[in-house]
Order: sequence, then structure tokens, then C-alpha cells
Amino acid sequence: MNILFHPTSYLLAEADLHYVWSKAPFEGKAIIVTLVIFSIFAWMVMVSKALQMSRAKKLNALFESEFKAQKKVLEIFDRNLDVEGCPMFAVYREGSQELDTRVKSPGGPRKEFITLKAMEHIKRTLESAVARESIRLESGLILLAITVSGAPFIGLLGTVWGVMITFADVGKRGQADLPTMAPGVSAALITTVAGLLVAIPSMFAYNWLVHTLRVLTVELDNFAQQLVSRMETEFLKDE
Repeated sequence: MNILFHPTSYLLAEADLHYVWSKAPFEGKAIIVTLVIFSIFAWMVMVSKALQMSRAKKLNALFESEFKAQKKVLEIFDRNLDVEGCPMFAVYREGSQELDTRVKSPGGPRKEFITLKAMEHIKRTLESAVARESIRLESGLILLAITVSGAPFIGLLGTVWGVMITFADVGKRGQADLPTMAPGVSAALITTVAGLLVAIPSMFAYNWLVHTLRVLTVELDNFAQQLVSRMETEFLKDE
């Protein structure tokens, strides 16, 4: 049996929401507007970070395959390439710049070998580069974390405030019938609904982005170790 959506039901729901909004107190409307602003910023962060991490994953895969195809560790660096938005390339570039500084000879060709102390400096440079790229990928996620944890409580605050006002109004009128209480209670509950509507998408997006960030960070750590191994093999003299 096919169940078709009837336009009348949508119009009734829209009319109900308009009625509830009209009955909401100023504090409830202010909270809903605040939650809408939170939602707009949260969706902006979700979309931008999803695009950023998706692009970073694709560029990392392309760069890693290109790096493995190079015979010399500094071949890509010597070509003066620039891969904007690729965390793995950013790590490679900083490590290669440090290595290039260590092997440079004034007015002559590069040194054939470097010291163990110089290699330790390169390792620390790579560690710092990995940390910076992880922080750059993580930037903005704090807003989603705040939205996930704060939006339901802001909505609950609006509900409690609305119920309090409703009961105060009932006390002034001296009657507790349904027509007196229902508009105020329904207007109070809509703030909790708004808070959940803001928090639920942010929660799913935050968990997915954090998982993707962890994967990218592990990949960067692994790449940094591979890069160090190739640098040691090529430039560190065996004792």
C-alpha cells in the first residue's frame, strides 16, 4: 500500500509551528534565534571541514604514490612543486628544507652525508610539521563540540523558562485548564526540539570528522617515519 504525502498535512504542521511560535515568550524566541545562529555556523564548519579533509585525503594519496616513485628523496623538492592543501606534502617540504640546509655546501654541490646530530634536527622538524598539520586540520572542530554539548542545554533552558512562565501565568489567572496551559507548554517545548535539531547533526558530523582526523594524523606519522628512513638510508653514513 502506497502512502502519499498530502499537502494539507504540511500546511497544518506549518500552521501549528506558527501558532507555537506566536505563543512563545520573548526569552524562548531569543533562545531559538540563538540556536539558529549556532546551527548556521555549525553547518558552515561541517561542510568546510568535510571538504577540506576529503581533499586532503585525495591529495595525500596522490602525493604518496608520487613520492614512492622517486628514486631520490629530494627529487620532488628540487622540482619546486607546491601542492596546496596536501598535509603530507607540507610535512615533506619542511623536512626536505631542513635536509637541504644540512647538506648544502657554500658555492659547491651538496654534501654526500650528514651527521647523526643533523638527522635528529630533521626528525624534530618533521614532528613539528606533523603537529602543525594536525592542528590545522583540527581547527574549527571546537565549535562543533560546543554545539553538540551546549545546544541541548540551551534548548532545555528555554523549556524550563517557558514552563516557569506558564505556571506563573496559571497562578495569576487562578485556573489550570488545558486551554490555559497548552499554548505555553507547547511553546516552551519547542526550544528543546530546536536544541536537539541543532545538536544531532553536529554530533554525527563531529564524530565522523574526528575519526577522519585521527586517520589523517596516523597517515602523517607513518609518512614522516618513511621519510626519515629514506633520508637516513640516502644521507646518513654507516658507522
